[in-house]
Amino acid sequence: MVLPDIGLLQAAIVLAEELHFGRAADRLNMSQPTLSKQIFRLERSIGLHLFEHNHQAAELTPAGQVFIAEAREVVFHAERAVLSARAVVDGSTEILNLGKSSYMDPFLVSLVTSVHLPLFPALKIKVWSNYSNVLAQQVIAGTLDVALITGVPPKSKLSTMEITRNPYYVAMLKGDELAAYQQLHLSHAQGRIWMLLGPHVNSYLYDQLQSVAAEKEIHPSDIYHFTSPEEASELVREHRGVAFLPKTAAWRIARDGLTIRPLAEDRLRLITSLAVRADSKSKLVGEFVKAAGRKLNEVMQRGQSKLPLTG
Repeated sequence: MVLPDIGLLQAAIVLAEELHFGRAADRLNMSQPTLSKQIFRLERSIGLHLFEHNHQAAELTPAGQVFIAEAREVVFHAERAVLSARAVVDGSTEILNLGKSSYMDPFLVSLVTSVHLPLFPALKIKVWSNYSNVLAQQVIAGTLDVALITGVPPKSKLSTMEITRNPYYVAMLKGDELAAYQQLHLSHAQGRIWMLLGPHVNSYLYDQLQSVAAEKEIHPSDIYHFTSPEEASELVREHRGVAFLPKTAAWRIARDGLTIRPLAEDRLRLITSLAVRADSKSKLVGEFVKAAGRKLNEVMQRGQSKLPLTG
């Protein structure tokens, strides 16, 4: 069996994340025809149909879902091998691999990555980005040492330290009648068009929101899925609906005619935690978690100023 080229795996992973040839091609800095050819080459080389597609849109087949999950690990290990070897050449003998999602609060990421350990003066922290559920699995598998994760249910193989507990934020047009409220409840969104993070991004959060809504007998008139905040913004403008997002993602699009409000539902909270393997024996990881915990606790006790409502 001939193994596929890493570049083809990377193209397939990006397409699986975007589910849209145009956006995926833009991220990969290539034309859409080139991306289509690469996906065709990959599928032909492994003898599997990974994507169903119609014009711009793409969907993973069941085989594709399994393949992409494993392909992420292959690419991750390849990148880590190169960067770890380079770090050794540069003189950094201690390397800690930290995972975070693109939706993570940059303040928290900078806080954690600024940790210095006297016992490890040559420590180099490498930051890897992925969806939180994937990061949790990478910590369990040992490909990441520690990760900042949001919306991941308890797992026996993970040890977690809660950092923040935030509400969802709802994005809408500034002229929407819901913008008159300081905060919203799910009941305000009854019968509206909802934009939700797709289940491929975080199935736990997706199912949790749907479950709470069903229990309260609150139903949307239609649902659209998005991957990025910018895509949510486009959907809100096009369909005049409401989008449910994490705080940092909501603030990224709270401009140009859009506003956001916190969702006051106690059962719908986005819990961000620092996660490590439950059976980790690494002194480096242990010292890092303790130092990060002290730093985070100090900052949280001082408190952060609340962001004002936009619009």
